[in-house]
Amino acid sequence: FQPWAGQDRVNVLLLGIDQRCDESGPTRTDSMMVITIDPVGKSAAALSIPRDLWVEVPGFGVDRINSAHYIGELNEYPGCGPALAVETVAATLGVPIDYYVTVNFDGFVEVVDLIGGITITVPETIDDLKYPDRCYGYDPFQIEAGTYQMDGQTALKYARTRATFGGDVDRAGRQQQVVLAVRDKVLSLNMVPQLLGQSLELWQSFRNNVQTNFTPDQVIQLAL
Repeated sequence: FQPWAGQDRVNVLLLGIDQRCDESGPTRTDSMMVITIDPVGKSAAALSIPRDLWVEVPGFGVDRINSAHYIGELNEYPGCGPALAVETVAATLGVPIDYYVTVNFDGFVEVVDLIGGITITVPETIDDLKYPDRCYGYDPFQIEAGTYQMDGQTALKYARTRATFGGDVDRAGRQQQVVLAVRDKVLSLNMVPQLLGQSLELWQSFRNNVQTNFTPDQVIQLAL
């Protein structure tokens, strides 16, 4: 495999899908993040988008931005939910979105567990008695301030809870913290060759949890 040959910046919309109770119908997004990659300077940045931001959904009027995926799925929009989410974010930010990746809760947990967990420093105690479970009930989440080695399930709860003073702003910060922790774990242990060697197997194992317009070859090239 050769490294990514393109010189232009690559913008990727990362969508966390709010899929519960083994639902198979239209779903909203639990989180939205734009990852912008400079393949020449070999750098990247992330922009979190508030899930309750009211925007113009192209062709469907004003709604919360996390509903764009649901509206696209419900109305069988060309390219379905991800395509309408991409168009909505691109129109809102005024930047082109080249690719998308949607990941449900199972896919997130699987990725973190695959690399052996991640190290996270929790800056303040979190006591979320109303943390949502995988259906429509509660699964209380409590953690003291400190540094932890988190497995996938714990990292998911840490990234999703809103039970701190800053609400969604704090939540976006935790989600970026988790993304960076995954990056740090992979790079610090030089896991890239190992993961690339398993790429086709990983692609197969994630097929029920991940949806993207990247090809496996493109993922490998961009990783290189």
